[in-house]
Amino acid sequence: MEVYVRNLHEGATEKQTKQYFRPILARLNIHVFHCQKPRNKGFAKITIADRTLAQKFLDLHGQTKPGRDGFNLVKQKLFQHHRPVNCTQSYNAPDDFVLKSLVRERKEKLLAGRLALLTPSATRHQPLQRIFGGQLVAVGSMDYEGDDLIIVDQYRLGGPCEMRFLRRSVLVEFITQPADPIRQMEVSYNSIESLLIGGSAHPYLTFSLAEAPRCFEKTMPAGDEVLQRLGRLALHSRKDIPNAPKRCRTTAIDAAHQAIVGSCLCYSFRVKPEEIHAITSLQRLPGYPDVVPWHVEYATKLPFTQQMTNLNTALSAARYQEFSFEVKFQLQRLAQNGYLPPYKVLELMQAMKGTLADADQLMLATALRRFSNQIPYAGPGVDASELSQATLLELLVETHDHVLREKEYAVDITQQYEHLAAIHKITVTPAGVYLCGPEPEVKNRVLRQYSAFSSYFLQVTFSDEDGEPLRYDRSSSLETIYNERFKKFLGFSHSSLRAQTCWFMAPFIWNGDIRFARAVVKDLGDFSAIRSPAKCAARIGQAFSQAFSSVNLPRECFLLLPDVERLDSAGTRRVFSDGVGTCSKSILEKIWAAYAQSRAWKPTLCQIRYAGAKGMISLDSRLNGDVLCLRPSMIKFEATSTQIEICGAGFKPLPFFLNRQLIKILEDLGVPQEAFLDLQDEAVEQLRITVSNPINAGYYLQRELVGKSAKIPWLIRKLFYIGMTFSEDQFLRDTHELAVLVRLRELKYRSRIFVERGITVYGIMDETGYLKEGEIYCSVHNEKGGMVLTGRVIVTRCPALHPGDVQYVSAIDVPKDSPLRSVHNCVVFSSKGDRDLPSQLSGGDLDGDLYNIIFDDSLMPTMMSKPADYPIRPPIDIGREVVRSDMTDFFVQFMENDQLGRLSTLHQTLADQRPAGVFDSDCIRLAEMCSTAVDFSKTGIPVDLNGMPKASNVRPDFQAPGPRVLIQNAIKIEDIDAEDDEEDEEDPEESAPATKYYESPKVLGRLYRAIDEQDFFTAIQRQSQASISQQHSSLAVRVWDYVKHKAALIQYQHYLDFAREVKDATMREYSSHPIHFASEVEVFAGTLIGKNGAQSKRQREISKSMKEKHDRDVAYTVQCILQGEEQDFSKEEALARSMACLDVAVHERRTFKRFGRLVSFTWVAAAVCLKEVEKFVGI
Repeated sequence: MEVYVRNLHEGATEKQTKQYFRPILARLNIHVFHCQKPRNKGFAKITIADRTLAQKFLDLHGQTKPGRDGFNLVKQKLFQHHRPVNCTQSYNAPDDFVLKSLVRERKEKLLAGRLALLTPSATRHQPLQRIFGGQLVAVGSMDYEGDDLIIVDQYRLGGPCEMRFLRRSVLVEFITQPADPIRQMEVSYNSIESLLIGGSAHPYLTFSLAEAPRCFEKTMPAGDEVLQRLGRLALHSRKDIPNAPKRCRTTAIDAAHQAIVGSCLCYSFRVKPEEIHAITSLQRLPGYPDVVPWHVEYATKLPFTQQMTNLNTALSAARYQEFSFEVKFQLQRLAQNGYLPPYKVLELMQAMKGTLADADQLMLATALRRFSNQIPYAGPGVDASELSQATLLELLVETHDHVLREKEYAVDITQQYEHLAAIHKITVTPAGVYLCGPEPEVKNRVLRQYSAFSSYFLQVTFSDEDGEPLRYDRSSSLETIYNERFKKFLGFSHSSLRAQTCWFMAPFIWNGDIRFARAVVKDLGDFSAIRSPAKCAARIGQAFSQAFSSVNLPRECFLLLPDVERLDSAGTRRVFSDGVGTCSKSILEKIWAAYAQSRAWKPTLCQIRYAGAKGMISLDSRLNGDVLCLRPSMIKFEATSTQIEICGAGFKPLPFFLNRQLIKILEDLGVPQEAFLDLQDEAVEQLRITVSNPINAGYYLQRELVGKSAKIPWLIRKLFYIGMTFSEDQFLRDTHELAVLVRLRELKYRSRIFVERGITVYGIMDETGYLKEGEIYCSVHNEKGGMVLTGRVIVTRCPALHPGDVQYVSAIDVPKDSPLRSVHNCVVFSSKGDRDLPSQLSGGDLDGDLYNIIFDDSLMPTMMSKPADYPIRPPIDIGREVVRSDMTDFFVQFMENDQLGRLSTLHQTLADQRPAGVFDSDCIRLAEMCSTAVDFSKTGIPVDLNGMPKASNVRPDFQAPGPRVLIQNAIKIEDIDAEDDEEDEEDPEESAPATKYYESPKVLGRLYRAIDEQDFFTAIQRQSQASISQQHSSLAVRVWDYVKHKAALIQYQHYLDFAREVKDATMREYSSHPIHFASEVEVFAGTLIGKNGAQSKRQREISKSMKEKHDRDVAYTVQCILQGEEQDFSKEEALARSMACLDVAVHERRTFKRFGRLVSFTWVAAAVCLKEVEKFVGI
């Protein structure tokens, strides 16, 4: 039932209204309800799921007659601030999804035992105090004065503040003067390294952070000075002001704070003595850090800004000119990223000038980078001597010596792999600028041309403080950040634009001349005729597309073919060959020879960049000699380059996975829910059996490519064969569990379900004209053999939002003498008909788009929909030649207006709620808006949000965030319900109602609820624990004993020094953030765990690059062990070296200050050693 409430204070917020009614309703056993209170209105709507209880409320407090007389008849009158509150039954039926959300909320609380409905006498925890008064007394960094830990005070803000401890963060609001903006600071619990409480008479609370806080500013609309003054009469009363302040994200609290916010991460607040216990009790909150009692004094030193000025002056001074850019970059990184105070970096640099004056600069830069990871954080438990100048210099010299000794074994990725370059990187956040790298980056045209000058190029990424892209925030404006903070760059590719990444460069000497960015861009091609900043940026971006290899191809090999195009029945020009050309076999042979991966698979189609052209080329067996055929639709600008660059190829068909968007479309096209549930059940069961025995676990890791270079899947099976179980070792067990958990979370939070009878391939056009309209040809070749798809199949493309993005086609075979027989691992589309099929599938083309082919009978729809046909929008024309500032403005505009994720989420919500699903008119409109948002990067036309459908704050349960995964001593899924307080479900600024979730009866809801990740993970951990034998020695020690027994006659001691150097060379940093480091188990498993559910897109991209880098590093380490310094391939020597490495790994474990003890090398060495033992003894 919906209850309509009148005569409330207009300024009352929804949260205040809910708080007012909660005890009233609780007395009637109504603990779950929904309150909707519009801003600046005097009414509210309260929804109660149980109609009987709702009527009971109205019987006591309801008004049956209007006016004063009616109120006098109310049995128990309600007043809010002395105003009579009128409650009546609403004329409107309650929102069905609100009712469902209340049912879900009540069920979850009952299951968690948090309501005493069945046992009224049950005891509940006392509500936690969440709001505390205080004063920001110091912002700075921890340091030492003598042996005493101090906080170096670099900034303080006078006046009181209010600290609100929310579910995931603490929000600090500073009480300012009436005429001043209200300032706020938000600190995520995840970012708190330590939380100290000290003092007695005047206690303080000190946050030591791993990343800068988020800062905000609220300003009152002009002319509301009186209301603003009223809002400061009491601590909480500003929320009652009718005209709400505008809240904006800012870089810092104020200008003084701006100078230190990115590097000084220690915040100390004075608190009341009587509230210490309440603050400590907040540890019951999930994710809240441990509170450490520790007394810290405050001190002042040279201002941080002056320290940085002194350091920067020294870095550019002639006195230190012997230090290369690479060395100075690492020195700057030490101070900029907060590893050391700037004055200590300057002292260290002065000491280096004497001690390491003659050092090789690249070796010294490597040592400095590794040194940064061994510097302990100043704080409790760290002795002052560990951060003294003498100790730091000693540590740096020791690290440099290690680097020199391991030089023969430390892999230089860029020397080993021609397609990689070492690139320095910078991350710009609202609060700071952070340095990282150099990291291996796949070369693009620019990096390949200027490969000797890679250190002059800088990749810059714009992100939020946690490393995630800065996205739309419903509670605050990001205008200041985008337009004042995030504004001179070289260029960016289309993919890097979406990743909010661009390139900078420094001038360098090239053929006797100074090379500036404009000259580099000019050499790429002629862009003068382009009048659209977005289009110009996209064309220049072609040269920044990553290319794995390149082949020189003289211009005389190039032929221009006409595009295959015609007008459809509506008079629209359709290009069937959009983005695709052909080549002769001899061209492909050149590509196979240059592209290492091609030598085994020999793909018959490649995604290329050539001069000003881009797109796909496929083998045409009718062409003789060296022939490359391109089309006008592929040529985007004029250029003189003769290098054909390979960005991708159809090596083998990629696996096909369902996703939520596609599942919803297929459901609404008539595919039964059970089809998806059966596929998910099968996938979950496959995960479950991986822990049933080590053999299954090994094959699962092999299938997921976990530990491939280290041969971990083989190692797990080998251990089983020799009577040992991998799960007896915590690290190996964690690696396996993490790999399983990541896949489980992809199933639950993304519905990423593998379909065996489905593939993902590039698309090309039928050059022979054999295929009819509605026909495709698809020949698949992989390690299992080859096949040609025939019969009725589904073809689609991601992202799919419109019901017409899924179409039936007929897959046919072609005559044996057809040239199409020579191409495989692609889908060949017909060149006939009224409209090309790729454009019907989410507006696809043939310049490198991937298409999904489904031939699983259980997923065949019972109906089809007409495909969308959106009008083509020409790019914005500014009427003149595009200059760099135009593209810079567009880059910032794109970041500010990229709404694709927001629109896609709303589409998913409405498709679940509306009876017509994806066919609903609002969903159709959103699909078109998403198409506009996708094209924004090319047209420069942002989507008009004025046409966005409205949605309530009630969402389907499958959109709810999941619990965090903690990786500490073991992997643990955080209990999301632990001490969760329903009072904290509101937005920090109450600018929008709290999001509620209902149990969706549609297939996505059923798929989501079918997986209980907590139960599943607990079960597999219990099963792993059950297989552990009661042994006194560790698994690593028993493996070593086994090896010594089997190879007792092998002398290996002379290789111990070699082993130590190889082991030290494997110590690498793998980071998902300029300051944070990935855990060793995440690196080894090749995946970063998602914060709240599945991985974000950025985490998936970082996981991929991290895995590639780690696999390369481990492969080189294995090669060093097997071949040694002298490239000795004899079995005995390889076994001796591997035994030495295993001995060192087991018995000489080294602990690093920031990483802790690294153990993965133990199992890399163990796998190599056991393999060599197997060869040696013949078993």
